[in-house]
Amino acid sequence: MSDAISSDIQDGVAILRINRPEKKNALTQAMYTALCDGIDAADANPSVRAVLITATPGCFTSGNDINDFLQNPPQDENSPVLRFLHTISHSKKPLIAAVTGLAVGVGSTLLLHCELVYMAQGATLQFPFTKLGLCPEAGSSFLLTQRVGYAKASEMLLLGEPLSSTTALQYGIANQVVADDEVEALALAQARKLAALPPQALYTSKALMRRAHRALVEDTMRAEAEQFTHMLRGEEAMEAMMAFMQKRAPDFSRFS
Repeated sequence: MSDAISSDIQDGVAILRINRPEKKNALTQAMYTALCDGIDAADANPSVRAVLITATPGCFTSGNDINDFLQNPPQDENSPVLRFLHTISHSKKPLIAAVTGLAVGVGSTLLLHCELVYMAQGATLQFPFTKLGLCPEAGSSFLLTQRVGYAKASEMLLLGEPLSSTTALQYGIANQVVADDEVEALALAQARKLAALPPQALYTSKALMRRAHRALVEDTMRAEAEQFTHMLRGEEAMEAMMAFMQKRAPDFSRFS
């Protein structure tokens, strides 16, 4: 595992923790690889029945580490970030998330692949792709529209404004919202309930719930990845990211 991703197993639950608080848990390529390895190991381990994804208190993840992402842009499906998106969408065992603080970009889209999501009262989701000169990823252009409807998905994916935990609960993105210091305990308790169930009944039920839309999700993810990798090399994304690193407002007035 990466030093910034810790792994533990408790009562049939694999706990993967994002542990880079000094960088607001921004994800590097090595961290994506470690998360993939943790989920794959859980799927292969018969004593593990569920996977809990959590983070150091106060910030789930601020999304991609911009410097690392620009130095190691995704090239193909074997790139760590694209491998991670494939892994969360194909995990055999239930995924549970415990979210406190910021969940930005992939920190929000990964929740759409989780069976159970528990959020802190102070948690905030954000899908800032257009603001970064990019497009949605992780199948979110379909999954979010399916979850909340086209009008609300347009607000989230086009405007890219923050979404409170209360609103996430109302929209069906979160299962429950509790006090910040109760989130992980609740998520782990629910994961343990899943781990105590008959395993084949659990895995088959998950697979059947996702069966109807699996091909459409995979097709959407491929289309998004193609556009995302192309746009990442574009002038709009470069202006957005340079502005972010230079701590200034981006200027998109020259683009058409």
